[in-house]
Order: sequence, then structure tokens, then C-alpha cells
Amino acid sequence: MVVTTASSRSLDVFRSTIEVMLADGVLTREEKRLIIKLASALNLSAEEPAVIYEAIQSKVETEPGNTISPEQARGIYTKVFEVAIVNASLSRDEFRVLAHLRAVFDIDEAEHLSIETELREIVKERFEDPNVINKMLLTLRDSVGLVGDIFETVRKKASDGGSE
Repeated sequence: MVVTTASSRSLDVFRSTIEVMLADGVLTREEKRLIIKLASALNLSAEEPAVIYEAIQSKVETEPGNTISPEQARGIYTKVFEVAIVNASLSRDEFRVLAHLRAVFDIDEAEHLSIETELREIVKERFEDPNVINKMLLTLRDSVGLVGDIFETVRKKASDGGSE
């Protein structure tokens, strides 16, 4: 079963996202950018990201953190999604992170599309160059299908008992 926003906890979300990023054994520059934004959006202290990373490496348990409301979850997902699309074209690693957050926060297709619409407006407001806008909107449009596909894969793995 997918973890819902009602039971999502800040440090658990951060830890599980780092674990997703480390699944391929490489932490890319894009993933680092996303994790910095995620730590900020989750309001983690300056020390908590390092503590979580060390706990993952040492295979020790960590505190779950603060409960995340559905509104907070949506805001966190939106901020991370925005960083992913604004800074560069989305890599497969970034799609995996977004799909993971979408699953953890139980963001369905309708909510994802709503967030995408908001991000389109943000992009239009921030960038006056039509070439930049078009490139970013194409990236955003392409992301919807891929994130949806990855989300379904994550959801199936979780429902098959594949989550820890």
C-alpha cells in the first residue's frame, strides 16, 4: 500500500528519497539539487540531512520526523518538481525522485495535473524569453507521462510488498 500524506513524516520522506537516489549507486548533480530543495521544503535543520545520510550508510534506524499535512505535501512536491524542470531537462533519476515523492505523498493524476498547471503559470511569469518558456513547457509536458509511468511502477511495487 502507498504511504499516504496522513502518515508521511519529514525525516522518513527525506531518508526514503535519498535511498531512491542511491539505488543506482550514484548521486548526480541533479539529484543533489533536488535533495537540497527537499531538505529546505521539509524544514530540516542544517544537521539532519547529514545525519540521515550517515544513518543510511551505517544501516541504522532514524527518527521519523514531523508529520506532513496534505497541504504541506503538495507544497513540497511542487517545490521539488519546479526545481527539476527549471534547472535542466529532466533526467531519469529526477523522474524517479518525483515518482517516489508522488507515491509517498499519495498525489494522484488529477493533483499532479493541477500542480503542472500551476508550474506552467510560474514558468510564464518568471521567464519572458519565449524560447525558454517553450523548452520548459515541453519538458514539463513530457514529464507528465513519464512520471505517471514511474509512479504506477512504484505503486505496484509497494502494493506487492516491495517497500521496506
